[in-house]
Amino acid sequence: MTDQRRQSVLSGLSGNEMYCIDLLGYHPGNLLVGNSVFSRGFLGSLSAGFRGMVGGELTAVTEMITQGRHLSMQRLIGEMQQNQGHGATSVTTELIFHAQNIEFLSVASTVHQKVGVPATAFTSSSDGQELYCQVDAGYQPVSFVMGNVAYSIGVGRGITGAFRQMARGEVREYSDLFAQTRNLALQRIVGEAQSVGANAVVGITTNILPFGGSAVQEMLMVGTASRHEISDPALAAMGVVTSDLTAEEMWSLARIGYAPMKLVMGTSVYSLGLVGNITSAFKNFVKGEINELTQLIYGAREESLGKVRQQATAIAADDVIGIKTYVYDLGGGLIEFLAIGTAVKRTSAATTRSEQLPPQAIVRDRDTFFNTAEASYGVTLTQNQQ
Repeated sequence: MTDQRRQSVLSGLSGNEMYCIDLLGYHPGNLLVGNSVFSRGFLGSLSAGFRGMVGGELTAVTEMITQGRHLSMQRLIGEMQQNQGHGATSVTTELIFHAQNIEFLSVASTVHQKVGVPATAFTSSSDGQELYCQVDAGYQPVSFVMGNVAYSIGVGRGITGAFRQMARGEVREYSDLFAQTRNLALQRIVGEAQSVGANAVVGITTNILPFGGSAVQEMLMVGTASRHEISDPALAAMGVVTSDLTAEEMWSLARIGYAPMKLVMGTSVYSLGLVGNITSAFKNFVKGEINELTQLIYGAREESLGKVRQQATAIAADDVIGIKTYVYDLGGGLIEFLAIGTAVKRTSAATTRSEQLPPQAIVRDRDTFFNTAEASYGVTLTQNQQ
């Protein structure tokens, strides 16, 4: 007798996500995986060109990483089509460094529409809970999108040698250089959204990642290109709206009449001052505040926030919310201050379909698997999370 039992679906969706996609008219499908493996040999051929660089984009590296990430995504989409999926949620893209190779890995979970067949399937960086919030606030998912830039932060003597004789304060040349690399990633994610006919990128997350132990870092932005239903001239003038607000935040703001306009960033590179050998002078301090450095670092943060304010004013935003500030040690007595947030505008067009979110859309899932092998035995394991 032929076994007619239905095959089990292997999904990365949690119970809360299952509830939320059910409300949206979907049921779960199988886990999706796409990958591409590149040789690490290219780094050797490119490294000679890095030696004279102090900072800025490394175009060849950016192109290689972008190609690998997109190849793995194409294969994930191929799996979704084979599974006759109508969408993919929780899409991730990551790099895994093997001995002599780099693996570009994309993972997601398929969803199937319960009734009818959509004209095109979507892919989204949002999980099931986030997807519910975004759709309820009027943002229909189109495609997972990314924007990245690989850049040098100083190779060999690089930054350290270049600033050995520099006084304390902002280094405008390098503030501009790093601002350019930060904004390139944003421009590229917007470009991908435009290429799929979207007018918004929501749920943007930003990561600054080390690249394989070299003096190269990658700034990576990922999000969901969407079509928003908010008809407002100021938002239409933006072309593509961008936001790093969480899905729950965006829903809450829409409920009280606010819509995101643009992800805004301010970056400033400051020298802590090597002229007076300030680090040696600190050895004479036993305790107490170092007023000069307190004022310098305070001023650097204010400079970054001032740049955010200027960008918001330029687009006539009402507020910038969710501002986060970060400090990066670039070496050689240089520090980068980065401020990032979302400019928003009050509009009568912003609304939500529901009066309130279901608890399942906001309850955070709890990890139930814990690995202490790495700490106990020095074993390095890679965990792919959905």
